[in-house]
Amino acid sequence: MNVVIMGCGRVGARVASILDHNGHRVTVIDLDPASFQRLQDDFAGDTVVGTGIDEDVLKIANIETADAFIALSEHDNRNIMAAQVAKMIFKVPQIIMRIYDPVREDTYRRMGYSTVCPTTTISAMVLDQIIQVGEIEEPGEE
Repeated sequence: MNVVIMGCGRVGARVASILDHNGHRVTVIDLDPASFQRLQDDFAGDTVVGTGIDEDVLKIANIETADAFIALSEHDNRNIMAAQVAKMIFKVPQIIMRIYDPVREDTYRRMGYSTVCPTTTISAMVLDQIIQVGEIEEPGEE
């Protein structure tokens, strides 16, 4: 599978390294060339400096032959715009985007995008942990 990932933060670098390790062709795009240092030393994929909302940058990253595009920058607007460009202009079959704002995430999910919302996911995990622990004691109770 040919995968283009926008964003080489902790999550982007980890996803890229795992996909690369599993034999997929991976290209990572990021504005900051220093971010590529997060990739594992044996990363065999490609890196492109630029933004994933620029069609020329996406072409350099081989978006035209991509099976999947994953938008993992730290900015919702950039992720949304890049995902729309990948889907509408380049017809990439599988699009996944991270959106921190739960309301916006829900909107784009209903529009047919695969979305990941760390805000909702982490909130649910915290609440599950609290429920597993049982009732929380009121302050002053022992």
